[in-house]
Amino acid sequence: QLQPVESGGGVVQTGGSLRLSCTASGISLDRYEIGWFRQAPGKEREGVVCKNYNDGSTYYEDSVDGRFAIRRDASKTTVYLQMNDVSPDDTAVYYCAIGGRGNVVIPWNCRQGQFHFWGQGTQVTVSS
Repeated sequence: QLQPVESGGGVVQTGGSLRLSCTASGISLDRYEIGWFRQAPGKEREGVVCKNYNDGSTYYEDSVDGRFAIRRDASKTTVYLQMNDVSPDDTAVYYCAIGGRGNVVIPWNCRQGQFHFWGQGTQVTVSS
């Protein structure tokens, strides 16, 4: 089984930047469906950005589009969530999730049900 592990959370001021990392036992995440989700206090978990590394499809939630980016290192063992120009509304526990591999999913967006392996989350707090 895959076991995603997130890291990089912390406290950041409004307008600042933060980068979260996701790994899964050091294996290559090539061709996998990778999602970043978040859950704020009192709110349901929501998709932030999800990418299908099989065909390159990427979906950004409207509120983060243009501010956040999903990236991957050269070894393909680490997926990053680059968070720029953050606001207090971004405060949440952020989760990395892994879905299938080698698929083409149309339309592509963040669907929690298609992600089968979830990390424990990392806390991001944006101060005002």
